[in-house]
Amino acid sequence: MLSIEHEFEATVVTLVDEGPEPLQEDVTVAAFDDRVTFTQYDVEGDRVMQVTMSPLQVQELLAALDLPEGVYRRAGADADP
Repeated sequence: MLSIEHEFEATVVTLVDEGPEPLQEDVTVAAFDDRVTFTQYDVEGDRVMQVTMSPLQVQELLAALDLPEGVYRRAGADADP
């Protein structure tokens, strides 16, 4: 299950794990203009964990889910010297 809310500064998606046990804590994804945050409560550490990615990193993550094992560079990306 998921929910989508459009707030003033971000679109917020909450992903609820409804599969067979063991279930994971909800994941909240907040997409801002310049970053995307992934937030999840860590039961073992009794704290909230957060990862922040650029929109480009999220695009690359989504593309990677459909690619075979390997190392890739997006077309048009500047090459390292």
